[in-house]
Amino acid sequence: MFIIAGFLSGALWGGYLARRRKGAPLDVAQYAAAFSIAFGILGLFATVLLDKFA
Repeated sequence: MFIIAGFLSGALWGGYLARRRKGAPLDVAQYAAAFSIAFGILGLFATVLLDKFA
């Protein structure tokens, strides 16, 4: 569940940052993809840690 939330929040945050910096549409897509991967990996680690210790 944290992984999905990480992907979605990363895509939204990356798209927001690229638009705020007045990026082209491909810049927005690239930022959204990069941030969604990074946040998805963080969500994966959070899921593994919570599963291990809870």
